[in-house]
Amino acid sequence: MQGRKKDSLRVSVKVRKREKEIFFGGMFYLTRTLTLTLFLDGAMTRIYLVRHGTTEWNREEIFRGRVDCPLDETGRAEARALDAYFHDLRVQEVYTSPLARAAQTAEAIAAGRAIRVRLDPAFIDLDFGEWEGHPLKEVREKYPDLYRAWRERPQEVTFPGGENLDRARARAEEGLLRVARENPERTVVIVSHRVIAKILICAALGLDNSHFWQIKQDPTAINCLEFARGKFIVSLLNDTCHLKSIHPSGGRRDF
Repeated sequence: MQGRKKDSLRVSVKVRKREKEIFFGGMFYLTRTLTLTLFLDGAMTRIYLVRHGTTEWNREEIFRGRVDCPLDETGRAEARALDAYFHDLRVQEVYTSPLARAAQTAEAIAAGRAIRVRLDPAFIDLDFGEWEGHPLKEVREKYPDLYRAWRERPQEVTFPGGENLDRARARAEEGLLRVARENPERTVVIVSHRVIAKILICAALGLDNSHFWQIKQDPTAINCLEFARGKFIVSLLNDTCHLKSIHPSGGRRDF
């Protein structure tokens, strides 16, 4: 019987050239700098993508976006439940959106570990522009056509004074790929927001943003993305088993 061939690690090299003109001794000189970055393409990275815990604006169905609202009492309990979930997992890095509701959730996961939480703007929430700070009911009444498009054709909507899903996805996907490549054969956690988690999962599954509403993300939902050989595999989606004692009735409204 022929032995099973082992997977091998392939090392890829990224070369970046930078030129700079400097003035010295009365003359101009052109300097060139080469930066080499090595990637282990066969190494598997496990990324847990986590939505932040509940805030008062979640419960009251107020659009949040870039508004920096903290976790409420329920959200803090959910964050502590996340800490228990990850207790026996060898988490080596924790990245988070810089907004308080995400950072507080990340701090709970990192508590008791010798890990510094890394604030990363790539994972900040979608900019809802003029909708931010306004209740859902008010937005429906003031922007009926735009809200209908948001529910039916989310990939086509650009929020007044804000951004769209394509723009948010581009920065978040770049951040996800960077984290994966910087952490070969490691386990990391990224804490972000409902919208960002949804579009990153769409990206991992090879789906466009028209599928946005087909993916649910509860507060502190846990997703797992495995990255190897340049591709993501979704191995866990919207896991909320750690919340049974906090929300015994199960599912919650997607807001």
